[in-house]
Amino acid sequence: MKKRFNLAELQPKAYKAMLGFEAYLQSSDLSKQHINLIKIRASQINNCAYCLNMHTEEALKNGETQQRLFLISAWRETNLFTDEEKNILALTEETTLIHQHGVSDSVYDISVKLFGENYVAQMIMAIIAINGWNRIAISTHLPID
Repeated sequence: MKKRFNLAELQPKAYKAMLGFEAYLQSSDLSKQHINLIKIRASQINNCAYCLNMHTEEALKNGETQQRLFLISAWRETNLFTDEEKNILALTEETTLIHQHGVSDSVYDISVKLFGENYVAQMIMAIIAINGWNRIAISTHLPID
């Protein structure tokens, strides 16, 4: 891939705001495992190699298994994920692909029932954040180290 500009250098205030968004998520009620699932699934959908590389490494360090990582994109076809995790993956998919049909009432309602409004709001913010990071990495050709 052709090397492109460094967004953090050209727009440090905007990049700092994104880092602040990330700091907020790390201080939220979201578990590391849930954040990992969100970041990995959204990055798969967006085909962001940079973020997939980063977040699968983080997930392994946080105790995630290789088998589950291999099967995140096929989560509907396995019993390796809990009902709560399946809901998180569904919400991540529908929010990431919001242009297709929005977030369905069924996924939203199940999310709120399982987690409560505050946790769902934090999940939505995490999904928004990783989609932003994916777009930064893809549009600027961030290299995988």
